[in-house]
Amino acid sequence: MKGVILAGGSGTRLRPMTKIINKHLLPVGPFPMIHYAVSKMAAAGIKDIMLVTGKQSAGLFMEYIGSGSGWGVRLTYKIQEEAGGIAQALELADGFIQPQDKFVVLLGDNLFEDGLESAVRMFAEAEQGNAMVFLKKVADPRRYGVPEMRGDRIAAIEEKPAYPKSDYCVTGIYMYDSNVFDKIQEIQASERGELEITDVNNRYAAQGMLTYRLLEGWWTDAGTHRSLLEASIRLSASDVL
Repeated sequence: MKGVILAGGSGTRLRPMTKIINKHLLPVGPFPMIHYAVSKMAAAGIKDIMLVTGKQSAGLFMEYIGSGSGWGVRLTYKIQEEAGGIAQALELADGFIQPQDKFVVLLGDNLFEDGLESAVRMFAEAEQGNAMVFLKKVADPRRYGVPEMRGDRIAAIEEKPAYPKSDYCVTGIYMYDSNVFDKIQEIQASERGELEITDVNNRYAAQGMLTYRLLEGWWTDAGTHRSLLEASIRLSASDVL
């Protein structure tokens, strides 16, 4: 298994801080936010990782993470020239991910308690063509992409629905094989001009090939000032490295 960390974007919800630095380099507890994504992958035994980020702070990522040797991993860097959506950023990993590879994708602003080890082992043994997303039960699913679950599969994901079909949201933790790049080629840009990862996941869902795993511990998308503070408090009180 390989890993891809997506750490681009403009961080508009965290302005004015993100006017001068990429949000994934903001401090969360004792470390920059990006530290935790690399640590989660390293703890799961993932050794080859690509970090996709924008031009603004690329040098700072390299200065902090370097080759990845401090985590026992090998880091490859890829520059996303302009924000075009999560799926567009993921497409940049085509080539780093070989046809036989399976891999984990983390959005760098997703901070969470659970380890990935058992899920990585399970997905490594799954049949080719499957994809997996991680779900978390939330108080207000209307703010997120909400899955409609049927047994151990997801039938469809609806973005910010007025009437959610479940109390779960799709987090920024995904697992794919190289077939995902074909799915990205099949989708069109959304109304906001971006290639949406939900459209990619719904391609798998329509084929009955989208599975899921539930997060048991805490999770946050640290993309707002409030969630960034909450994550800092949690991680300051933990021994997560």
